[in-house]
Amino acid sequence: MRFEHASIPLGGAWSSPFTRWQGSLAEVNALDLAVDVTSRALDERQVDRDRIERLVLGWTVPQPGSFYGAPTVAARLGLPGVTGPMLSQACATSAICLEHAAAGIEQGEAGLTLVLATDRTSNGPLLLHPAPSSAGGAPSTEHWVLDNFQADPNTGQSMLQTAENVAEEIGVTREELDEVTLLRYRQYDQALAHDRAFQKRYFVPAALPGRKRGVPQRLVEADEGIFPTSAEGLAALKPVLPEGVVTFGMQTHPADGTAGALVTTEEQARQLSQGEGVARILGSGVARAEKARMPKAPVPAARKALAAAGLTFADVDLVTTHNPFAVNDVYFHRESGIPLERMNVYGCSLVWGHPQGPTGLRAIAELIETLRLRGGGIGLFTGCAAGDTGAAIVLRVGD
Repeated sequence: MRFEHASIPLGGAWSSPFTRWQGSLAEVNALDLAVDVTSRALDERQVDRDRIERLVLGWTVPQPGSFYGAPTVAARLGLPGVTGPMLSQACATSAICLEHAAAGIEQGEAGLTLVLATDRTSNGPLLLHPAPSSAGGAPSTEHWVLDNFQADPNTGQSMLQTAENVAEEIGVTREELDEVTLLRYRQYDQALAHDRAFQKRYFVPAALPGRKRGVPQRLVEADEGIFPTSAEGLAALKPVLPEGVVTFGMQTHPADGTAGALVTTEEQARQLSQGEGVARILGSGVARAEKARMPKAPVPAARKALAAAGLTFADVDLVTTHNPFAVNDVYFHRESGIPLERMNVYGCSLVWGHPQGPTGLRAIAELIETLRLRGGGIGLFTGCAAGDTGAAIVLRVGD
């Protein structure tokens, strides 16, 4: 999809820190987290809430109250007259939410749109599905998170198996995957330099209520759950699957978090950025790879987004990816020709984890801030999602 008017004001994309599975945010409702972090983000950016006309809410793991998610979140944010859609497409949710918001701007149907994505993979629900014709009328059960991690119902294969399928097909070695993984951790270390100066450009802390009476809340200000990683440590790990090459060290981990962005016209984005410039959304794309080849999907999605924007891989300055497996980035590098060093300059979901819905928005916030530091340019976000799906967003950062 091509866009000519939709923009994000610079400084208008943010993320909470991400915390590990069963970590600090494991008992915080993802909608509560979104309200807390977004309130702080809007206040810090001095956004007049009366100017917000629409909300797009993305989530993939049901939470108590999520049936009324978007209008309830809007009301709690002090936006009583605002509502909008709730969107879910697994790991592609953020990109789909941005695409939807940008399309509304493009068609003149919406003004300032607040895009939020929030998820808690910790403590996912156990669903009971009625089955009256079963023995004794016993219901069937589904663990929303764990069961869907295990297998794609279309192929019967797990996401991990899709990574092994692509690794075998392209002939990538265990050593190459370890090298890419180590590069990503070194890049993440750059985001921690000077007391996390880079992350503080877009991070918004999350409040964690005190669990005991009289104990004050504390703020989660940094990622939790980053695994200490070295070349020796990676080399010592055994593959997860027999005869495979993928280890736990070269794949992401489930996490909890939230992220957001303001999407509006270029003129209004310039006003909101107070002279800092804008990130123009140029194009979006979605694609589907062949069965059980999920790590391939970001490439055709990226090609579609670039084609919509009238660009090619040669025009791209920097890339961020949702890369649940190191093989994703190897395949993307080989197909696009973009050096691995120009991808995920300050880290990625392989390192800081994957809450699903907000993962892409965090990567896009990092992409915008990285381009700002280099004086602008063309950025591409692309990532895979369950069902051998990929989604991509192309943007240009400038004055």
